[in-house]
Amino acid sequence: MSVKIRLQRHGKKGKPYYWIVAADARAKRDGKYLEKLGSYNPNTNPATIELNIDGAVQWLQNGAQPTETAKGILSYKGAMLKNHLAGGVRKGALTEEQAEAKFTAWLEEKASKVEAKSQGLTAAQAEAKAKALEAEKATNAARIAANAPVAEEEVAEEAAEDAPVAEADASKEEE
Repeated sequence: MSVKIRLQRHGKKGKPYYWIVAADARAKRDGKYLEKLGSYNPNTNPATIELNIDGAVQWLQNGAQPTETAKGILSYKGAMLKNHLAGGVRKGALTEEQAEAKFTAWLEEKASKVEAKSQGLTAAQAEAKAKALEAEKATNAARIAANAPVAEEEVAEEAAEDAPVAEADASKEEE
């Protein structure tokens, strides 16, 4: 039986949410699977990925072939690296402690990169919000400035129009 590590779509229309599963290659995309390895939510920025790394490595060592997207996700989370290091341990190129140290160092570096990206996105959103607020304040000030002289002129014109009418009414009353 040929096993694939692939994505199984869930969620609603326009809002996909995926499970990362090990499934028979002949099974339907959203059909029966052998084991659920994690989940992937592309709707967040950065994308949210939860993965059982040890389970994924176990399936990779047993011959499971990941799809292109699943391979990218496994690489992103470090499962492919851990599988590679486990191969080096089996061949005698590394000890278990060296492999674990390399994997831990890689995870820490990856976590710092993801944190930097999320902080950069937060800063960019705050900057965009500040620019939008400044633009809105400038637009409001321009509207107020444009309406203020017109209002004073209209008041003066109305006063001038009302004055002759009032004088004419006063003269008629005297008669």
